[in-house]
Amino acid sequence: MITQNLSIIREQLTQGKLIGLPTETVYGLAANVFNTKAVSDIFKTKNRPNSSPLIVHVASISQARALVKRFPEKATLLAKQFWPGPLTMILPKSQIVSGLVTADQENVAIRIPNHPMALSLLNQLNFPLVAPSANPFNRISPTTAEHVEAYFPAIYTLDGGACHSGVESTIVGFENDEVLLLRHGAISIEKIEAQVGRILNRTASEKASLPGQHKKHYAPSCELIVSYEPLFMLSAVKHKKVGILWYKSVQIESIHVEVNLVLAPSGALDEAAKNLFSALHSLDHMGLDLIIVERLPAEGLGITINDRLDRAASK
Repeated sequence: MITQNLSIIREQLTQGKLIGLPTETVYGLAANVFNTKAVSDIFKTKNRPNSSPLIVHVASISQARALVKRFPEKATLLAKQFWPGPLTMILPKSQIVSGLVTADQENVAIRIPNHPMALSLLNQLNFPLVAPSANPFNRISPTTAEHVEAYFPAIYTLDGGACHSGVESTIVGFENDEVLLLRHGAISIEKIEAQVGRILNRTASEKASLPGQHKKHYAPSCELIVSYEPLFMLSAVKHKKVGILWYKSVQIESIHVEVNLVLAPSGALDEAAKNLFSALHSLDHMGLDLIIVERLPAEGLGITINDRLDRAASK
């Protein structure tokens, strides 16, 4: 049920219901962070394991501070630069945050979303929201209200249009005076390092304890392969209905390919990120046996996009 009526959405949340929340990254399946039953319903609705922590969305830095024991100096620098925005910070939680939200960990993931309707809603509530992506566990993340409705037609979704960033937030943590990169996302490493100096890449070692870091994630209903040379894969997949998602342009037309889509005609990585999940949704609804995606350059947001594609392709 898609709506732009904030009163309906507010009422649903106050009654302990789940709603679809637009953000600049992807749409979230949101609930009152302090309502244990509503938070539990998120896990049940998504079929998400309780061992996967949730991200808390707040309206202000002061509201974030109220949920944590400590707010490091470099966290303050990053918050002033990137909040509201697609940066999630892992901070030591206060006692008012339930262990259900954090998967019984002592840290909580927090961010301020950079979306006018989400911010308007958060400023009208007297509680923050937990909001993992509004998709069944391991499926393609939603970037429009229609994607959410296709997954969860019984809940109200606040229609905020297509998501601007199109991929999930970057996650950072803190250790002593160091900033740790824990998940690639919509803000590149280079932009973060421009604010706080060199950061340590821990994306390979911290995955089990973070949101959205399961080996298989973001997956369509059919098989997906990622390759620098998509057409080279066709010889191994004869008699399959194949779609190819190209980076900048269709390199070569083939009679063995059912459909060709282009991710970023301009070649801009931010355009590719914005269109990624929407393109995968389109291909996923074409009854294909196989989706082949051209791997992007391993730089900037290309690293984030390749991370999502590799998870989608995981067996």
